[in-house]
Amino acid sequence: MILPNKNARILIVDDDEDDFIIIGGYIKSIYGNSFHIEWGKNFVEGINKLFSGKYDMYFVDYRLGIKNGVDFLEEAESRKIEVPGVLLTGKGNYEVDIKAMKFGAVDYLVKTELSSEKLERCIRYALERAEATNALKNSELKYRNIFEKSKDVFFVADQQLNIVDVNQSVFILLGYDIAEVLKMNLADWFGFDEQREFLIKSIQNGVGVTDLEIVLMSKSGEKKYCIITLTLELSADNNTYLQGIIHDITHLKKAEKATLQAEKLAAAGRLVRTIAHEVRNPLNNITLSVDQMRIDARDENIQQYFDIILRNGKRISDLISELLYTSRPTENTLERQILQNILDDVIEASVDRITLKNIRLQISYPETKIEILADREKLMIALLNIVINAIEAMNNYEGRLFIALIEEEENAVVVISDNGCGISEENICKLFEPYFTQKRNGVGLGLTFTLNILQAHKATVDVSSIPDVSTTFTITIPLLK
Repeated sequence: MILPNKNARILIVDDDEDDFIIIGGYIKSIYGNSFHIEWGKNFVEGINKLFSGKYDMYFVDYRLGIKNGVDFLEEAESRKIEVPGVLLTGKGNYEVDIKAMKFGAVDYLVKTELSSEKLERCIRYALERAEATNALKNSELKYRNIFEKSKDVFFVADQQLNIVDVNQSVFILLGYDIAEVLKMNLADWFGFDEQREFLIKSIQNGVGVTDLEIVLMSKSGEKKYCIITLTLELSADNNTYLQGIIHDITHLKKAEKATLQAEKLAAAGRLVRTIAHEVRNPLNNITLSVDQMRIDARDENIQQYFDIILRNGKRISDLISELLYTSRPTENTLERQILQNILDDVIEASVDRITLKNIRLQISYPETKIEILADREKLMIALLNIVINAIEAMNNYEGRLFIALIEEEENAVVVISDNGCGISEENICKLFEPYFTQKRNGVGLGLTFTLNILQAHKATVDVSSIPDVSTTFTITIPLLK
């Protein structure tokens, strides 16, 4: 029989040269194979040769002077030498056999019983086992690398959703380290009860979930939009466990939201221009007609009614002009600006309101100057609108306003956060729509105008809020390249 790896390099560690020659002779007489056989004459020489990594397997004699073959196997194991080894002894000994197997020996042979056939069988088994073990380790390493290095969160959990294993990506996504996660339940991360209940129900029904869109809460309380796939698997001991993947789509959601905002604003602009045209034409006719009637009318009592018509007509015309102004793409004069200076102007313009309401202001800027291309006056107006809304949402003596500037790769990020009344999830979607307002006397065009200015600066805005707790506006502006 031709052995696997028939040109394998074999090391024989034996302090008796005669035994080395005899064992080597048996191996060389195996039909159809040409092994490379080398001798290690003592414990130290044998372990050093083996550690060089040149050999495919080795035989080691039990008696090696002060130390023995079991010590050799133990030393090889401690040095993480994964070459298969066979222990040779002068006579059979059950305890020695058990110790040898404990330290990784693939076989145990008695010298007096050796033959070419027995050695052929032993070598074939050792090399086949080594080949299978290496293939298994390579396969395990490949999939472990996928598990460890994937940007997606890979996890394993029991049927109660307790996390058993997870990769390092969980820290990037949610801010928890692995030690914390292994004490947690998957359900603890869910932002919405209905999503958590749906997942638990699916597992109880034994079906798992595929590409379920969910919202998870990070350690810092930030919402993360994700897709989860979870399957039920059966272990070797017939116990059911769960394995899953969580893919972060937060940036995709933000991009979709920004695109939707732009599309809604553009659609609203088209609608406004159409309505304005259709309303202004008859309004002009009404105004001209009333002016003529005022001249022709002789009854002075009726003049007050003409005044009412003209006054309200002018009001309608002014509203249409204001609406057209807020829906029209703004024309900006973009110049090199330091963003810290613009924010200082915003704070100075709102300091009277902050003082009157006794609001606690906290500011955080980086030490380096952050430069952007901006129309200073218009960007200041946009940011001031957001700050004033935050101030008005807070109670006197209880308010805390936080304004931060952060530099992230190619963007500057302005964070404006308050502890006011908050905004419901339903109303956040309507926040930048024309005429939507939660203020009693508000017109609902301030944030529409703000969004228009920010989009002209190629900036994006994201709003997160917890009703009666806090609201945070996150404005991302491209840095000056």
